[in-house]
Amino acid sequence: MHILLIEDDIRIIELLSRGLEAEGYEVTRAQTGSTGLDLARTGPFDAIILDVMLPDTDGLEVCRTLRMERNTIPILMLSALDTTDDIVKGLHLGADDYMTKPFVFDELFARLYAILRRAGEVGGPGEAVLRAGDLEFDREALRVTRGGDLISLTPLEYALLEFLMVEAGKVVTRTQILQNVWGAMEDPLTNVVDVYIRRLRTKIDAGNSDLIMTVRGRGYRFADPT
Repeated sequence: MHILLIEDDIRIIELLSRGLEAEGYEVTRAQTGSTGLDLARTGPFDAIILDVMLPDTDGLEVCRTLRMERNTIPILMLSALDTTDDIVKGLHLGADDYMTKPFVFDELFARLYAILRRAGEVGGPGEAVLRAGDLEFDREALRVTRGGDLISLTPLEYALLEFLMVEAGKVVTRTQILQNVWGAMEDPLTNVVDVYIRRLRTKIDAGNSDLIMTVRGRGYRFADPT
C-alpha cells in the first residue's frame, strides 16, 4: 500500500512516516499543498493523509480540487481545527474521514484501514461478522473481540486477520498472503509474513496456535469457523 502524506510539520512527517513504514506501507511525502496536488494527480497512491494547515494552499482546497477533478483516492484529513463546522466542511468537500490533532496512532491506523477497506483496497466481500469459536471480527465496525474482550489491532493486522478468516479452513501460502494483504509489494523471501503472524497470534491467541496453524512447508491455515 502506497500512502501520500501531505504535511508541513517535519516532526509529524517523521513520526507518521516511521509508524506507517513500520506497518509495511510505502510513504511519499509532500510539505506543500501544490506539491501534494501534483503528486496525487500523477502517482499511484492508495490513500492520502492530508493536513489542513499548509503553507501555500490549505488542505481543504487540495481536497476540493481533487474531487472536482474526479480523483477518488481516499483522503484522511488531519487538522488542529476541531469544531464541528470545520469537520463537516472537510467531509462535505470529499474527505473520507477527519481527525483532529493531537491524535492517537492506533486510532489513525484504524481509520486509515477503514477508508482503504471502504475503497476496496483491502478486505473483500462477504459476511459482515466473521466468527471462529469465541473470536468475532465485525468488519463494518472494525471491531475484533475474543470471549467478549476487545482486541486492538493495527491496519495490517486487521487486513491479515480478515484474509485468514475469509479463507478459514484452507491452507494459504506466504505468497498468497503477501499478494492479498501487502499488495505483493514485499519480497516473498523476507519473513514479514511470519513476523505478522506471530504478532497476530500474540494478540488473538495469547501466543498459542489454536486458531492460526502453521502448515509446515506450505503456509498457514485458520481454524474452521464453528
